[in-house]
Amino acid sequence: MKIDRFLKAALVGLATAVVHAPLPMQAETLRVVRTGTESVLTVAMNRAVVVESQTPFAELSIANPAIADISSLSDRSIYVLGKTPGTTTLTILDAQGKLITNVDVRVAADVTEFKERLRQILPDETIEVRTANDGIVMSGTVSSTLRLQRALDLAERYAPGRVSNLMTVGGIQQVMLKVRFAEMSRSVAKTLRSSVATGGGAGNDLGVELGTGNSAPLAAEDALIDKLLPQSGSNASEGAILFGFNAGGLEIGILLEALESKGVVRTLAEPNLTALSGQEAKFLAGGEFPIPVAQQGGTISIEFKPFGVELNFIPRVIDGDLINLELETSVSALDFDNTFQFESIQVPAFRKRESQTTVELRDGESFAIAGLLQEDFRDLNGQVPWLGDVPVLGALFRSAEYAREQSELVIIVTPHLVTPTRGEALALPTDRITPPTEKDLFLFGRVTGGTRNAPKKGAAAEVAKQDFSGSYGYVMD
Repeated sequence: MKIDRFLKAALVGLATAVVHAPLPMQAETLRVVRTGTESVLTVAMNRAVVVESQTPFAELSIANPAIADISSLSDRSIYVLGKTPGTTTLTILDAQGKLITNVDVRVAADVTEFKERLRQILPDETIEVRTANDGIVMSGTVSSTLRLQRALDLAERYAPGRVSNLMTVGGIQQVMLKVRFAEMSRSVAKTLRSSVATGGGAGNDLGVELGTGNSAPLAAEDALIDKLLPQSGSNASEGAILFGFNAGGLEIGILLEALESKGVVRTLAEPNLTALSGQEAKFLAGGEFPIPVAQQGGTISIEFKPFGVELNFIPRVIDGDLINLELETSVSALDFDNTFQFESIQVPAFRKRESQTTVELRDGESFAIAGLLQEDFRDLNGQVPWLGDVPVLGALFRSAEYAREQSELVIIVTPHLVTPTRGEALALPTDRITPPTEKDLFLFGRVTGGTRNAPKKGAAAEVAKQDFSGSYGYVMD
């Protein structure tokens, strides 16, 4: 009975052990063989290397033959040829089929020749070249955008479309452009004309009028002054002398006009603007004038047209202090002498001088990008037929007008490489004056309150000490 009970207990325990025992997992039947030392072999594209194994091998295998090609030279030497950028695995087995080692073969672009060419073309630049996967990574600092572009163009020859640019441009990359508009207009006009009029006395309406001036048409009244003076709204003519005398019942009047006028107009504008290399900057000092524009349905809309001093430019620091400027500049003003009648609205014309060009110059150099010399000449000679040809007295029946206008325009640009400075080094026109107090205004008659709030030190303080009528501006190194 005891033996029977013992056997039953043993069978129950065995059954329980079989039920609760874990089932063998499939993963335990697989094992990754890691024999030997894994290493990385870097091969340049279209280049070959010879690798020697310390242990004789019997079989070689490459995971991706499109990336690298292999062949055995002996039982210890392997010939590896890089074909396409990428990474693959070289497996080496012994005579028993056991794994000796796995080698990661990385094929990259050949940068040896590229580095040599880069040192020859840009010897003074510190550019680091590395390979990443199937491309080239360039880092470092270059002195100008032109040299950066040269390095990138050269890299594209060795890895087209696979160049990563991590380079930065050093040096000064901000440009301040100073533009000077200078225009001088001169005009000279000379006029010499005469008019003769005759008329009867009181009760006599007979009158004769001769001459080449701008006298009035023959009138019914006997006053000769009304016949000789122009009817343009003014009662007298500039530079005119009127002679009159009576010969019995006949009145004779002679009007002589001689006038010489000269005029000079000077226009000067100096806009200044600062921008980062490669970025566009815009400047407008003036305003916008409303222009009526007809629309469909008989309605009128308003379009604003800017006028004044305009400056648009894109600077590019090419190499060192060499600057490329893409420039658009203009000076415009309203011209009320030439107006356009739009229904009941008079729209003035615009006088505009503009220039658009691209130039290259160095820091501090100047260029006259536009120049205009215009001259208008007008000569007019008029006379009464036959009478004007009479010697001496014929001058009374002739008129001559002479006018000459000259205009000169020059636009000069000067770029400067600039860096930021501290605020106290800059001066403003408002730094020199303050509003007057009641005591200054009413008791002493001062329109300014002096320079109480002006800077006390630095370059701005020197400018602030100047008199209000003196020079002004800002400090630039």
